[in-house]
Amino acid sequence: MSRIDELAAIARKETRTIVGLMSGTSLDGIDAALVEVSGSGAATRVALVAFETLPFPPGVRDRIEEALDGGVRDACELNFELGEVFADAARAVADRAGVGLEAVDLVASHGQTIFHVDRTMGRPSTLQVGEPAVIAERTGRIVVADFRTRDIAAGGGGAPLVAYVDHCLLARPGRTVLLQNIGGIANVTVVTPEPERVLAFDTGPGNVLIDEVCRELTGDEGAFDQGGALSALGEPDEALLAELMAHEYLRLAPPKTTGRELFGAEFAQRLVDGYDRDRLIDLLTTLVHFTARSIARAYREHVLPGLTPRPAEVVVSGGGVHNLTLMRVLTEDLARDDLVARSFDDLGLGFSAKAKEAVAFAILANETVQGRPSNLPAATGARRPVVQGKIVI
Repeated sequence: MSRIDELAAIARKETRTIVGLMSGTSLDGIDAALVEVSGSGAATRVALVAFETLPFPPGVRDRIEEALDGGVRDACELNFELGEVFADAARAVADRAGVGLEAVDLVASHGQTIFHVDRTMGRPSTLQVGEPAVIAERTGRIVVADFRTRDIAAGGGGAPLVAYVDHCLLARPGRTVLLQNIGGIANVTVVTPEPERVLAFDTGPGNVLIDEVCRELTGDEGAFDQGGALSALGEPDEALLAELMAHEYLRLAPPKTTGRELFGAEFAQRLVDGYDRDRLIDLLTTLVHFTARSIARAYREHVLPGLTPRPAEVVVSGGGVHNLTLMRVLTEDLARDDLVARSFDDLGLGFSAKAKEAVAFAILANETVQGRPSNLPAATGARRPVVQGKIVI
C-alpha cells in the first residue's frame, strides 16, 4: 500500500489512534497524548490512552530561548533538532501505552513557536519549529503539523487554535462556557451553542512574566512561583499595576493574539531593570495581579457585554491553575462580575487540564485528514473556514 493509499484508509476509519504533541510558551517541555478519536465536529469523541510530559534534553531550552532572538541559522538548526525531540516524545507516549508506533495512525505536532507576528506588530505571520519531516522519518508515521499558517493565509491571526476543539467538546444548547487557559500566555474561549458566535482570544500575559521574575529573584534558571508561595510574600505595587493595565494590547478588541514577542523575557527584564532590586518580591506579586486583572478586564470589556446566555462560571486550565495566589486574586476579581472559577479537571471529559492541548492537536489532525475545516473565523478573524495543517507522508 502506498502512503497516499494509507492516508486515504486512515481517513475512512471509524476511530483513529493519534499522538498529539504540544510545546508551549512556558518552554517547560513537551506534552504527548496518545488518544483514540472518532467522529468529527460536534460529534467528536475522545478517549485518552496515555499521557506524558517530557522535559527538554539538556541545553535544548537554552537553544530555544537563543533562537527567539537569534538568526536564521539558529532557527534552521533548532527546527531539525526539535524534530528529533518531538519524535522521541511520540515514541515515549506509545511506549507508556504499551503499544508500538506501528499502532499509531497519525502524529499531530503543533511544534514550538519561535515567532508570531500579530496585526499590532506588522504583517501577520508565524513560525513554528520541530520539523515534521524529521518526525515522520524517525517514527514511520504520517504527521500533521504547522496548523496556524493556513488560517493566517485566510486573513486570520492563526490563533487561538484550541477554540474549535473547545466548541466540539463543550458546546451545549442554552449554555455559554468561559474556558480560561493560563499557560505562558493567557487565553479565553467563549463557547456558545452556535460555532459562528464562538469568541476566543489571548487575554494577555500568563505565566511567562511571573516565571522570568522568579528566576531573577532566586537566581535559579529553573525557578517558578510554585503554588504561588513566593508571590504570596509580596505586596502589589498599585502604581506600577496601573501602568501595566494601560498597555495597548489590553485595549485592543478581539480577535487578537500575542506571545513572548510582546509579553516575554525582554518585557520582564525592562521591569526588573527599572525596579528596586530589594523589592523584587513586590514586582513578582504585582505581575501575578497583572495577569489576574487583565483576564477579568478582558471579560468585562470584550466578553460579557451583550453575551447570552450569560455564563455563571469560568473553567480554568493551564499551569496557572496551580498558582494559588494567582487563583485567589483571579477569583476575587471574577466575583465582581458574579463569576465563579472552577478547574477544568472537574468537567469529567476523561483527560486532565495538563493533557488538554496535546489532546487538542490530535483532534485538529483528526479533522485535517477528513478534509474538514477546523478554524473558527469568529475567533481568529479569518475570512472563511479552512482545513488546517500540513501532512507529511
